[in-house]
Amino acid sequence: MSNILIKPVITEKSVANTANRFYSFFVNPKANKYLIKKAVKDAYKVEVESVRIVIIKPKSKRRGRHTGQTATAKKAIVKLAPDQKIEFFEKL
Repeated sequence: MSNILIKPVITEKSVANTANRFYSFFVNPKANKYLIKKAVKDAYKVEVESVRIVIIKPKSKRRGRHTGQTATAKKAIVKLAPDQKIEFFEKL
């Protein structure tokens, strides 16, 4: 289960959503909702209410005359049960 959750998403929008019990994580591209729910439950000892998945498409980037793309990523937005919170996000 340790390779399902890659890292938490720390942006202004994602930290603001923690007040509504929504927490965001970058996840393994092959993970599904059930694996993500189990990984969050095991890693943070919380009860998960729902999981939403977003595929972040690659964006074109240029550096001088060289062009390329950013990597494709998968992001999970997890809603926790009432009265549950993840301490990691509360310290930010």
